[in-house]
Amino acid sequence: MRVPALVAAGIALLLALLGSVFIVTEGHSAIVFRLGTVVREDVGPGLRFKWPLIESARVFDRRLNVLPAEPERYLTADKLDVSIDFFAIGRIEDMRRFFQATGGDETVAAERLAPIIRDSLRNEINSLNLLDVVKGDREAVIGKQLETINRGAATLGVKIQDIRIKRIDLPQDSNVLSSVYNQMRSQRLQVASQLRAEGFEQAQAIRSAADRDKTVILAEAERDAQRMRGEGDAEATRLYGEAASKDPSFFVFQRSLESYRKSFADGQSVILLDRDDPFLQYLKSDR
Repeated sequence: MRVPALVAAGIALLLALLGSVFIVTEGHSAIVFRLGTVVREDVGPGLRFKWPLIESARVFDRRLNVLPAEPERYLTADKLDVSIDFFAIGRIEDMRRFFQATGGDETVAAERLAPIIRDSLRNEINSLNLLDVVKGDREAVIGKQLETINRGAATLGVKIQDIRIKRIDLPQDSNVLSSVYNQMRSQRLQVASQLRAEGFEQAQAIRSAADRDKTVILAEAERDAQRMRGEGDAEATRLYGEAASKDPSFFVFQRSLESYRKSFADGQSVILLDRDDPFLQYLKSDR
């Protein structure tokens, strides 16, 4: 009878020892309860002990976790619908409060956090136009509401580190798409008109400058031509003068030939002159 009793005592002792030990892994913390009352909290990683039978432990993940949320529709300041898909990144900040508020159920915490985040985002997006929501700085949009969100999350013992917007969509079942396309088309037309006006203005300026340069160039060319023509005539006169002074008879002959050439240039001219007219002296034959 002693052997079974010793075995039973050994088993009971082993169970007591096993019931008095629990392990907290890295990145986790534990709460120790004594008959349902919290006696220790934020118990860090390692091999930990508790009183068997009267004490129990709950281990919670203290690392950052992603809290998914369903896409939500919001109304912008210009009364247009937009669908935003986001997720939150948070961690347990106050383990006692987290357990009291959620019973230690992370699913319950996520369900209670979702409306807090949605309402805060709604307040921010309601104050922005659709273009600011789509093209603006998403981190700035979130950052303005992160403090407000954490005030609500603190009641659950949770702290939200960041909220990321994954996607912004325009609902297909509304007139937002056509409105956005019309707005974009109007903006593009406005930009095109502005560019066209600026181009026309620049073209006019270029044409005016070209016309001015043309007038100046033609005037300068005419001036230079007149000067060169005058210089040429003067030089010709000088050469004729020198030629006449050296051989007057040849000069007279040369001038007569030029007169003949000009008079009969078209080949059809008829001149009636007296046979003894000096104009014909070089046309007479000596035979």
